[in-house]
This record gives sequence, structure tokens and C-alpha cells, in this order.
Amino acid sequence: MSATITFDTFATAHLEGALRLSQEAGWPHRRGDWQLLSRLSRGVVALAAGNVVGTALATPFGDVAMANMIIVDAGMRGRGLGRQVMTRAMAEVGVPEWRLTATDDGLPLYEKLGFVATGRVLQHQGVPMAQALPSGVDWADAADMEGIATLDRQATGADRRDLLVRLMIEGRLAVIRKGDDLVGYACLRRFGRGDLVGPVVAETAEMAQRLISFLITKAQGGFLRVDTTEAAGLAPWLTAQGLAPVGGGISMQRGGTTLPVVPLLCFALAAQAFG
Repeated sequence: MSATITFDTFATAHLEGALRLSQEAGWPHRRGDWQLLSRLSRGVVALAAGNVVGTALATPFGDVAMANMIIVDAGMRGRGLGRQVMTRAMAEVGVPEWRLTATDDGLPLYEKLGFVATGRVLQHQGVPMAQALPSGVDWADAADMEGIATLDRQATGADRRDLLVRLMIEGRLAVIRKGDDLVGYACLRRFGRGDLVGPVVAETAEMAQRLISFLITKAQGGFLRVDTTEAAGLAPWLTAQGLAPVGGGISMQRGGTTLPVVPLLCFALAAQAFG
């Protein structure tokens, strides 16, 4: 007899079960990574005999939301459980535009739900080469938050202020200034197997490279990950720094409008879950 499936709102009590699912799926998330996601998101879990067998989160960023952490226990797949947890989580957030980063396995489900591919995410990781400290990059402070949030909104079309505040608490942000104005920023924080650099927002690829080099010099010298996009054109440079390409995902979108043309580009994601 099949186990009875029930659904519940994602809560702190579900963190260990969610972590087990992501580990079984081969995802690198630590408990702390799940905690960050759950603080910023609304989510749903599927339960069988009290055990977490499915998860889905929806992270609102103003008029945009990210669907993420859609995982189903390997023994429970093929029953439509992924669609159920995802649609239940999305129903908790009413926005005109949805985004997600898809795996190849998840692509058919997302296409059935009306998502269309918009580009490719490229994951780079490894132990980077030693970097010379670049000029013109400084650590951000609390007074920079308004400028950082403005840059991020211009580059992504999403209001990610709550995420950026959490990143300043859990990591460190670096900035490039032009006079009194900020023209680029990047974040370094703990994630998965080591450290993650992202988001990275800047006017030019050269600025993005300086920001990343600065953060490499400030990291612990161990494992580092950067999730960039094919459109950003940064992948060859990342590879040359010792961060090897190891796959990635597919950026997808449902609803919304084309981003305005501005002299800013998001060169690296905050995480595949956050965009």
C-alpha cells in the first residue's frame, strides 16, 4: 500500500528532512544554506509517515519570485509530487513574473507549467589561482546598502533588498565606486563545500573581474564557487583563474516583461535558487 502523502507549510522542524533530500540529490547545500532560503521564502513540504519526501520554496522579490529547492525523494518520484509541491508553494506568492533555474530532469515539468528557457547558468568551482589585490575595490558598509540595492534592482529587475541585507549579515560585500556613486558590487559568503562569490553586478566585465579577484584574495584560499551565465561572457576568464566548469542549469521565466536596458549586468548569481 502506498504511503499517504500530506502537505504542510515549510518550517524549521522540516530543515533536517529537507537537508537529507538535497544531500541524496547530490546538492551541496548545508543546513545554514537551507536556513537562509527558508528565512526569505514561503515553502511547502510533502510528508509520508512524518518524513519529508518533497520540498518546494517560493522566494518573493517584489514583483518577481523565484521557484526553487524543488526536490522529491527518489523513491517517491513518478507520482506527480514535484508538480504538487511546486504549485502549492507558488500559490503562496502572488506575482506577475516567476523565474527559476532548472536542471535537465526538472525541465519537462517546468515547461508544462508555462516556463520558457531564457538562457544558461554556468557553474564554475575549484581552488582559484592566487590573485593580485586589484585597485579600486573596497569593502561595503551599511551606508552603501541603498546604492547596492539600486544597482541590483537595475541589473535584475527584482527587488532583492531583503536578500542583500541577509548577505551583508552572513557574508561580506565589496564595491567599486565612481566618485560618490556605486558602479559595481559583489558578495562573498559561505556556501556548500566552501565559499561562493555572488551576486556580482557591474557596468563592465573588467569591473566584475576586479570584484571577483578582490574577493578571492579575501577568501580562505580553499574551495570557491561562482555561478555565472552564458550571456555574461565571464566563463573563459573564470576557467583561467582555476575555477573549472562543472555543468549548470537553464534559466527559465513565466510571465513578466523584458528587463530595461541599463549599463549594468549581473555577472554572477546570488545562488541558482536566488538568481
